[in-house]
Amino acid sequence: MEFSKSMRIKQAKEYVAKKLGVSTFDLSDEYVMREVRESLGIGVITSVAGAPKGCAAKLNIEKLLDLKINCCEKFRKQLK
Repeated sequence: MEFSKSMRIKQAKEYVAKKLGVSTFDLSDEYVMREVRESLGIGVITSVAGAPKGCAAKLNIEKLLDLKINCCEKFRKQLK
């Protein structure tokens, strides 16, 4: 968020927290974030059977946060 939307760290944390529906404090809570990541399909640190991984998780992150991720763009071009 800092680079793609030219936000300061505090603004970036507030933006992401709002998009995820959590508080900025929750962003650093590994237990809260694991549940959020699993429910939104944006990947978790340790894999879970059937959960999105890799590019699938990145595509979900890209959509959720309204930004473009370079590897996702490359992936889409390869599919054409």
